[in-house]
Amino acid sequence: MGSTAPPQPGRTPRAAGRPRRLPLRKSLLGRFLAVSALVAACSVAATAWLAVQTTSGAIKKEQGQLLADDTRVYNTLLDYAATHPDWDDVQGTVDDLAQRTGRRITLTDGDRTPFADSSPQTARPTLPPQASVTVNPLAVDTALSALAGGESTEDLTTRKTIAPQTPRPTKVRPEPAPPQAVVPGRTPKVDLAPEPPEERPKPNGGVRGPVVPSSRSADESGVDRIDPRAVGPFRLSTADRTRLRVLAERQAQCYAARGLTVTLVTGPSGRPRLERTARTDASDQMFLDDGRECDTGALSAPTASERTALDTLNDLTNACLDRRRQPRVDVGLDLTWSDTPNPSKARTSLDHRTIGLCLHQARGEQLSSHVAPEALLFITDRDGGTPSKFELSPDNTAKIAGAAALVLALTVGVSVVAGTRLVRPLHALTGAAQRMKDGSGGDRWTPVPVPADSEIGRLAAAFNDMAAHRTRLEEQRKVMVSDVAHELRTPLSNIRGWLEGAQDGVAELDKALVSSLLEEAVQLQHIIDDLQDLAEADAGALRLYPEPVPVTELLVQVAAAHQARADAAGVTLTVSASTGPAEGGGPDDPVVDPVRLRQAVGNLVTNAIRHTPSGGEVTVRAARSEPEGDLVLEVSDTGEGLTAEQLPYVFDRFWRAEKSRNRRTGGSGLGLSIVRRLTEAHGGTVSVSSTVDVGSVFTLRIPARGSVSEPAGDRQG
Repeated sequence: MGSTAPPQPGRTPRAAGRPRRLPLRKSLLGRFLAVSALVAACSVAATAWLAVQTTSGAIKKEQGQLLADDTRVYNTLLDYAATHPDWDDVQGTVDDLAQRTGRRITLTDGDRTPFADSSPQTARPTLPPQASVTVNPLAVDTALSALAGGESTEDLTTRKTIAPQTPRPTKVRPEPAPPQAVVPGRTPKVDLAPEPPEERPKPNGGVRGPVVPSSRSADESGVDRIDPRAVGPFRLSTADRTRLRVLAERQAQCYAARGLTVTLVTGPSGRPRLERTARTDASDQMFLDDGRECDTGALSAPTASERTALDTLNDLTNACLDRRRQPRVDVGLDLTWSDTPNPSKARTSLDHRTIGLCLHQARGEQLSSHVAPEALLFITDRDGGTPSKFELSPDNTAKIAGAAALVLALTVGVSVVAGTRLVRPLHALTGAAQRMKDGSGGDRWTPVPVPADSEIGRLAAAFNDMAAHRTRLEEQRKVMVSDVAHELRTPLSNIRGWLEGAQDGVAELDKALVSSLLEEAVQLQHIIDDLQDLAEADAGALRLYPEPVPVTELLVQVAAAHQARADAAGVTLTVSASTGPAEGGGPDDPVVDPVRLRQAVGNLVTNAIRHTPSGGEVTVRAARSEPEGDLVLEVSDTGEGLTAEQLPYVFDRFWRAEKSRNRRTGGSGLGLSIVRRLTEAHGGTVSVSSTVDVGSVFTLRIPARGSVSEPAGDRQG
């Protein structure tokens, strides 16, 4: 069977080396770009919508103002044309309109020859290809006239309301007849005092029969485009106006005396009429029906000039109807008509549209000599240019789309640069972590560059600290393995050598040799026990069994256990207890594990005796700190001491001041490490101070009573 060849040393397979690059949609850069693009698109859309809404509102407002100005200019000039037979004096009106609207106004004839221009330039103006509107009072522009809202008629109409001074008594009258229908398109009128059927004058001066109720008007037929202000020969003289005004006011006072509120309306021709301004009850209607009480006949009768103009209008209208073979009609002052009774002919139905066309044609022919001729009106800017039209052309749409695309592209570009700078340190961290995992960097580790102070910078700094700490731990692990192997190799080599010598008969297996072998075995057991204690402490499995302990008694026991070794080394071992711990046990005794505390103090005493020359002194002290009340234990000696460079490594595992590892001057190198872990297990700290050739002081500080919790179960022996 074949087998896969192992990877060459120093080279990492691709599958186990650098990780596969993430897809853009899953990477941080891709998500950052997507969010940036979405935010940019929403921002552009919101800005564009707001700009369009704001601009549209401003455009509509300006367009409305321009349209209102154009309508005002048109109606003013239309009024002038309807009330003047020519354009000779229109220049003043044009100048006034131009000053009020801020526009240039030009009037020309049909050949586009200007006869009125608001611009002070003497040269002939450059006119747009198409006129703004045609000014003709006989053919009004219905669109602009509708925008004016009837303003042209109301400007030449005066109204005066006459109300009763005191309320009149209610009179019971019979039910009135239904009121006359209102003609569509005209101002509603109320016949306040309808007389008996009117005998209208014929064109030849004779008397006509009563008007039939089937009358219609030119407005109702939908063909009347003549400006209401163009009255021509129907305009009353000053004397007629005054006389009719007096009659109208007299009739209004008559109605007011009977409790009715009426309005005196004066039309463009100067003829007054009465209109009711409020709804009336049945008794009011009876007053309206009874025209003899207020003498309404004189006010409704045509004047001499009106009769002449009306006869001419009837002749022109009927001549048109004769040409179209339609029955003749009788046209009244209010431009309504009714058919003319003819006993010799059968009564036929009227074609009201044809009648309206003929009446409109007749009025135009009658008024043509009384109004100004048709003129072309040009409304432009002050410099003569055509007013700008506010519409979104394809070019403007392309500009807006281009600006939005440019903003979006810039946003995406900036996001790409920012995202690349953002993920570059992350890629470096990923690569460094992968190299540490694979061990491709060897024993040496290269720190990751730390960017500016930011979240990613802090992450890189923390990673560097972690990697440095891991490197130190790895080095310590290697050193520890080497030290453990050395510490175990020496006694095992001695035991093996002596046993092989005894086996070969070279050495005699006597009592001295057995004692030596036992000493080596005890040393091995001591090293193994120390390693087990450190392993339990590292794993958090080191169990403590705290109880109140008289510290002075404990220290005396430790000194007695090491007294023989001290005597052999020529060292004086003493115990000194300050005020605090009781001698025979009491409530002030510290709560500690006596076995572990005795082990820690014993390791310090052993280390002090080993490094103190003959004639030196080792002292063990116990005291209480103020004001915390912590237990303080000190082991001092007058030995060789330590340098400042050696102090940071005193509690490291397998560290020795004596590098030769001579058993006469050094132990296994684990005793002080065990002291630190046992003290930390009690929640305390251990420190050292030393002076070369003077001595060293090791201090254990354990928190006050109750700082160590008792574990469940009993101590296993």
